[in-house]
Amino acid sequence: MNASQKTGEKKTNYRWTICAMLFFATTVNYLDRQVLSLTWKDFIAPEFHWTDNDYGTITSVFSIIYAFSMLFAGRFIDWMGTKKGYLWAIGVWSVGACLHAVCGYATELWVGVESSDALIAVQAGSTLALTIATVSVYFFIAARFVLALGEAGNFPAAIKVTAEYFPKKDRAYATSIFNAGATVGALAAPLTIPLLAKYFKGIGVGNGWEMAFIVIGALGFIWMAMWVFMYSEPSKSKHVNQAELDYIEQDNETEPQSSTTEKEEKKMSFMQCFTYKQTWAFAFGKFMTDGVWWFFLFWTPAYISDVYGFSSDSGTAMSLIFVLYAITMLSIYGGKLPTIIMNKTGMDPYAARMRAMLIFAFFPLLALFAQPLGNKEVFGEHAYWFPIIIIGIAGAAHQSWSANIFSTVSDMFPKTAIATVTGIGGMAGGVGAFLINKGSGMLFTHADATQMTFMGFQGKPAGYFIIFCICALAYLTGWIVMKALVPKYKPIILD
Repeated sequence: MNASQKTGEKKTNYRWTICAMLFFATTVNYLDRQVLSLTWKDFIAPEFHWTDNDYGTITSVFSIIYAFSMLFAGRFIDWMGTKKGYLWAIGVWSVGACLHAVCGYATELWVGVESSDALIAVQAGSTLALTIATVSVYFFIAARFVLALGEAGNFPAAIKVTAEYFPKKDRAYATSIFNAGATVGALAAPLTIPLLAKYFKGIGVGNGWEMAFIVIGALGFIWMAMWVFMYSEPSKSKHVNQAELDYIEQDNETEPQSSTTEKEEKKMSFMQCFTYKQTWAFAFGKFMTDGVWWFFLFWTPAYISDVYGFSSDSGTAMSLIFVLYAITMLSIYGGKLPTIIMNKTGMDPYAARMRAMLIFAFFPLLALFAQPLGNKEVFGEHAYWFPIIIIGIAGAAHQSWSANIFSTVSDMFPKTAIATVTGIGGMAGGVGAFLINKGSGMLFTHADATQMTFMGFQGKPAGYFIIFCICALAYLTGWIVMKALVPKYKPIILD
């Protein structure tokens, strides 16, 4: 019996305040990421003469930069410490978000055009239009580089904080809560970003999209000010009493001190992380599935515009995106399922998470029916609701899967390596996202130019159907390989 149990002290719940901070950081993270996807089609592309392939290049380069940044971000967080590392991460990505706003001005200077109106007036398809598109893409890639560099630190830092503030049995649920910030950010984005861009364009502040980047980017600096005063390690926090600390550290009571606690203090080298099958299992699961979420995040507004003709600032488009991510919010319960399985079956955390992830892997199969059910000629003029609802369900399944796959890292790796391994998996996920985003841009441009056909669909709808099929099968493929690599729970103990 610990000291708090003897005295009957009621435990504080400051760990949930910290979880709320992680939630808000992730919300800001995804808001910053979404500004481009919600403004490029209707506000930015006309100014810079972009094609789908140009946008695909920007999003894919962002993904690959994010991927390789994740590889080192986790190590940086482990080295710098949670508090300082998180501050650096969100500070850098907030600067990167704001830098997008100057890309238009930089393009004007580079090509020698006096204003954004002059850029728009350039004849489409001309040599100058191609130059404008190319130059602007490079400037946006530079801004996305800074954004990706900072955003790569969010999840390694958040997973490390979760391991510090929650016992193993609660980590997936805590992760699902802060991970829901991705959905809330994506949910808030279509209700705010197009309207911000439209408002500032209406009052003559550039073309509007510039201020959308600045306003959303500034939210990160507000979070930083709060983090400075609110975070410290549980054992050093004045907001955490002994009863809560005992609850947080309960795993130390059930695991042998000589084999776990002491050895967890030892450092795992960066290259040593790659020698474990657990690392490769996590990395492959992320590689197969992260790109699916990023495809939905980056391309759904364009899908609504390309296939159904609704601009991002239209009421219908905003309603569709809102409903999509409202459905995705169901993922907050995804982190609870392993706890229910553990309580009912007595399974170890890893086995329960894998069972939960298998259940979640079946839901994305519905994406196979998204494009067929969205056929207006068969299902009526409001058929666009069917693919949106299906994408929302697939998104909820992804976020539930994501909360659990992140928690497998803290289940099996010592705390000194959690952020590093999370970063390695994030890198793999970023590579997957690079492939699907660049491939999508190339496919959609090709499909539109050649009016290709696939399974009864023609042009861009055919391209979207192909990508939906890939997304549908990604999770079961990832789960099978993960299970083959790590069939049973095997925590890593450093010698």
